[in-house]
Amino acid sequence: MKVEKYQKGFKYEKDGWIFVHIEGEPFERGFQYGYLIAEEYIQTFKCYDEMMFQSLGIDMQFVIENANKLYGNKMPKEILEELKGIAQGITAKGYNTTLEDIIGWNAWMDITEGYWPKIKPDFAKYVFIPSQKRKEKCSAFIATGNATKDKKIVIAHSTFDDFWNVQNVNLILDIKPSKGKAFVMQATPGYVASLTDFFVSSAGIVGVETSFVGFNGFDETKLPAFIRQRIAMQYAENIDQFIELLNKENNAGNPASWLLGDINSNEIVKFEQGLIFSNIERKKDGYFFGCNIAFDPKIRNLECDGSGYNDIRRHTGGRKVRFETLLEKYFGKIDIQIAKAIMSDHYDVYQRKNFPGANTVCAHYDNDKRKYMSSSLAVHPEPFSPSGAVDCKISNSAYLKQMGFIARFGRPCGIVFNAEKFLKKQPQWNWQKKYLKDREHKSWTTFSSYKK
Repeated sequence: MKVEKYQKGFKYEKDGWIFVHIEGEPFERGFQYGYLIAEEYIQTFKCYDEMMFQSLGIDMQFVIENANKLYGNKMPKEILEELKGIAQGITAKGYNTTLEDIIGWNAWMDITEGYWPKIKPDFAKYVFIPSQKRKEKCSAFIATGNATKDKKIVIAHSTFDDFWNVQNVNLILDIKPSKGKAFVMQATPGYVASLTDFFVSSAGIVGVETSFVGFNGFDETKLPAFIRQRIAMQYAENIDQFIELLNKENNAGNPASWLLGDINSNEIVKFEQGLIFSNIERKKDGYFFGCNIAFDPKIRNLECDGSGYNDIRRHTGGRKVRFETLLEKYFGKIDIQIAKAIMSDHYDVYQRKNFPGANTVCAHYDNDKRKYMSSSLAVHPEPFSPSGAVDCKISNSAYLKQMGFIARFGRPCGIVFNAEKFLKKQPQWNWQKKYLKDREHKSWTTFSSYKK
């Protein structure tokens, strides 16, 4: 296995994942990070720039300008220094990049999914432009106590979205900062926060989130999600402090259901965070799951539209039923192997049969005619959309003590995606040909924080 080293940092690739370790002072570790992921950052930046222009009508320059206008003077000193280091590290590798570029890159979600939908209706004075709603992304669950085989925590998370968007979230970033807690997180190259989200810290906290579909609110005067999430992951000593830091100056840049676990106490928490409303539930026995809907009635009804809470023809309502069925079926037996089975599940509760499609826990929009789609509010309403699950991460308390987990890059079920064959059958998506990547069958691979 080839390992690239730079100062205190290093990088290697394994089974489709890129593992990067960085450490030290903010600028120092940022420089290591930028230098090591320069090629991946540039490739991903170009992909986003072209694909979002086709999908949204705006490009990365729009994101960069607005991110710096809104957040350029709100950067905490530590994060600003790390961002400066990233920009200079990428430039030192031979790719000219500015601090402004990196600020915009990290604020991509805040701008494209929060700020842009808010200003979009006013963008053309004489033409009605409907505001886009938040997409549904990710499946996840967490279990503990009498729900699991060893009475301790088991957690799992799968990322899904447009393939062009999430086919580059194959970075595992291991950070040992000079201050705060060490932590490992999944990320996109160049991000200082996870934003997919999957992380574990040396405080014994593990967390994932699933975003709220159809969410409407956004406050551009507050702190962006990437700053709040990064601070919470690095500095939280416990779950309560994580929630407190995530709530501080909340702009609703990433409204979501957070599933959090503390391996020291075996407590699990579901924290649903909107803009105006939030809700916290705690358990030492049982489970929580995330399927892109808010279970809190205030968030679901007052801050979201068309979430599909009861609609089993939708990916949200279908997974709500299926997750509960599976977690009850395996109650008391949940472990790593059971978690693999749950996250790879292809049962469609509306069709009442196994069919890897849009409405299953392991999402395969690219295989779905959308014949049974019930609402134009559904995400990816077009037939055979190149979208769906692209990874899976699973862990338990034993792994988490080492800040570790197992991961598969590719669908949780392992079914391959061949871009050329897909586009031959579905030429309506040829505009994505330049960037759409194959995903081969990959093994489950173990990762953990680097220890000297």
